[in-house]
Amino acid sequence: MKIIRYISLVILSALILCTAGTVQAKTVVAIAHTHEESHPDHQGFLAFKDYVEKKAGDRYEVQIYANNASGSNEDVIDLIKSGTIQFMAISTANLEPHNKKYAVFSLPYLFSSEEIYEKFITDPAIIEELAEENDKDGFTPLAAFTAGTRSFYAKTPIKSVKDLEGKRFRIQSGKTNKDLMYYFGANDITISFGEVYKALKNNIVDGAENNELALVDQKHGEFCKYYTYDRHQMCPDMLVGSSLFLYSIPEEDFDMFKKAAIEAQKVEFGRWKKSIEDAKKKAKEMGVTFIDVDVHEFQEKVKPIYEDVLKNNPQIKSLYEKARAFDKKYAK
Repeated sequence: MKIIRYISLVILSALILCTAGTVQAKTVVAIAHTHEESHPDHQGFLAFKDYVEKKAGDRYEVQIYANNASGSNEDVIDLIKSGTIQFMAISTANLEPHNKKYAVFSLPYLFSSEEIYEKFITDPAIIEELAEENDKDGFTPLAAFTAGTRSFYAKTPIKSVKDLEGKRFRIQSGKTNKDLMYYFGANDITISFGEVYKALKNNIVDGAENNELALVDQKHGEFCKYYTYDRHQMCPDMLVGSSLFLYSIPEEDFDMFKKAAIEAQKVEFGRWKKSIEDAKKKAKEMGVTFIDVDVHEFQEKVKPIYEDVLKNNPQIKSLYEKARAFDKKYAK
């Protein structure tokens, strides 16, 4: 009986090994971002997943981790570099410490309109220039998601630059953002996006700066009842991939992921405007007041940033000149 059982186990083991040899396991591709599942970035990644699994579902399974499930942007970019996470959406301000070229997007009032900014960030030549040092960076930009225009929101009204003075605002990381607050006369606090709600609730900060979605998706409108359209920045979320991963797969698969990124971009752009309209409506229902201000006053305060950034970051000169050329070409 023991001999029969032993022979049966040997035969079963052999069958399992043969089956394993003929069935190729799918490669799991992980995507991370800090937004809610209702956010346009997430909707873009659903399109990314759909494209990849339709084209190569026998080889790849795409898993999306939303709402800080994999950690903060700062945590995840390290996981991207190590190849643990394969793709993510991350603000250019968070990429600035890793590659100074991304500092160009932190320059205040770089574009005259969102339309010009969107033309710039969707130009393949711009993405290609940003990707020039991807082996050194550890990440490769494949596309850009629009994140609208960044403005201030706070617990008290901001109707002029003077209303910013002495107030504590959460900002994204990066020297340019710190300089922006310095010239506005405000105090900056750098914390992860997921920690802002708690900081507002506990009066650690008086406000923050972001697009209108933060009021609703992150519930910042529960504390900040004033949103001021000073429109100081237009920073996209970059869809980046792990360079370790992308350069370890066949070239045709790399091209597939590039095409998936463009599909994600189309969907994200399409959802963005509608999401902003809905967010404003919901924010007003939460009691948020939207304030229009003299943007020129804010622009004048931060002019010294340009001289400093261009002098200390010669890497951005090319992109800066291209951005100005875009603005000149398409400004009405």
